[in-house]
Amino acid sequence: MTRNLLAVAGLAVAGVFVTLLVGVMIWVAADSPRPGPFRAQFTLVDDRGEPVGPSIFHGSPALVYFGYTHCPEVCPTTLYEVADWLKTLGPEGEDLKAYFFSIDPERDTPEVMHGYVTAFTDRITGITGRPEEMKKVVDGWMIHASKLPSEDGDYHMSHTVSLLLVGADGRLKGMIPYGLDKQEAITKIRELLLSGPASKIAGSQLGGGLNLPITGETS
Repeated sequence: MTRNLLAVAGLAVAGVFVTLLVGVMIWVAADSPRPGPFRAQFTLVDDRGEPVGPSIFHGSPALVYFGYTHCPEVCPTTLYEVADWLKTLGPEGEDLKAYFFSIDPERDTPEVMHGYVTAFTDRITGITGRPEEMKKVVDGWMIHASKLPSEDGDYHMSHTVSLLLVGADGRLKGMIPYGLDKQEAITKIRELLLSGPASKIAGSQLGGGLNLPITGETS
C-alpha cells in the first residue's frame, strides 16, 4: 500500500512539473519577439514626419529597438550603444539601419523623437504615430510594452529591453540583450546581419542568437 501511494505521489509530482514546464515555455514564447517575417500592416511616421510602413523592415538589415523618450536609463543607454556600434563598424555597416520605435506615442511626437534620436547620432530614425498603429507593430513582433502608474501621478512604461536584429528579408535573426559587452554585440551584428546570404537564414541563426526570456524595464 505504501509503495502504491508513493508511486501515485511521484506521478502527481511529475505531472505538476510537466505542467509548470509547459507553462514556462508558453510564457517565454509569448514574451519573445516573433522569429518569422513581419506581416502586420501599419501606417506611422518617422521623426521627420515622413510616412513609414511595413516595407521599413525589408531591403536592409536593421537594429530595431522599442522604447520611449521619458525612459530614465535603459533606452538612452541602448541608443548610446547603438550609436557607438555604428561608428565602430564604419563603412562595413553603411547599409545597416537603426530604428527607435516609441511605445509611448502619446508623448513622443515626431518633433520630440527627432530631438531625442539626433542627440545620439543621425543614423538612428525615430518612429511614432497613432497608438493603435504602433500597437500593430508591437503586437507584430510580440514585444512587451505596458503603461504603469508612477507615484507622482504620472506613468512610466515597462517594455522589452533587448534590441532586435532584423535581416534584409524582414525576419528576426537574433537579439542583443541589454548590457551585452560591446565586442560581443559587434560580433553578433556582423555574424547575423552583415555576413551576406547566410544572415538571411533565420532558422539556423535563431538558436544561437536569441537570449530568452525577455525582461521588462519598469523604472
